[in-house]
Amino acid sequence: MKREIIITGDGSTTIHLPDWNEQYHSTHGAIQEAYHVFINNGLECFNNNHNISILEIGFGTGLNCFITFLEAKINNLNIDYTGIEAYPVVHKEIEELNYIRELKADAKQHIFDKMHSLSWNEKHQISTNFSLIKKEQYFEDINGINVFDLIYFDAFGARVQPELWTENIFNIMYRALKKNGILVTYSAKGSVRRAMQAVGFKVERLPGPPGKREMLRGRKD
Repeated sequence: MKREIIITGDGSTTIHLPDWNEQYHSTHGAIQEAYHVFINNGLECFNNNHNISILEIGFGTGLNCFITFLEAKINNLNIDYTGIEAYPVVHKEIEELNYIRELKADAKQHIFDKMHSLSWNEKHQISTNFSLIKKEQYFEDINGINVFDLIYFDAFGARVQPELWTENIFNIMYRALKKNGILVTYSAKGSVRRAMQAVGFKVERLPGPPGKREMLRGRKD
């Protein structure tokens, strides 16, 4: 499938799949979306917790992981991060992304590079307060129970991969979360909300990132 790097509305890059007319991030702004959905409405719910276990569904370009690393430094958080990706982004594509420049994070370029160069399916200590394991697997093969505080659900949209937004997948997510754990996603589709509710999530509609009216956040009681 053809893939190309494009510039989004806030100046940051993403990967575009012309055959699907789909992107890894919002065309209105990759960095804006990452902060709004996953940091402001996800990670910040745990700022009173010192130790946080995160599962990312769709590791992709590593943008959400890298921004979480930056926020962990700022807020003195210990993060245990797991990124799931069935089809890893290739090195050439990573080199064309401009996140370091747009985030003004030149001093952390080596961290971004390290996140992508580390071996898969092994846990690595990125820094004293941030560990990372990238798992090359399908989402339906996740089998952890009561493991994670927070899930970043950042799969390709239901329009192109509806099988990733079903009750079956959200049941796996629900089981993987600890009590009072949270799942955040950019999606606000009614079918997604109903699938989340059907497996037990208490779901909130929240204001969406630029270009989207709403997003969803689910909590496991």
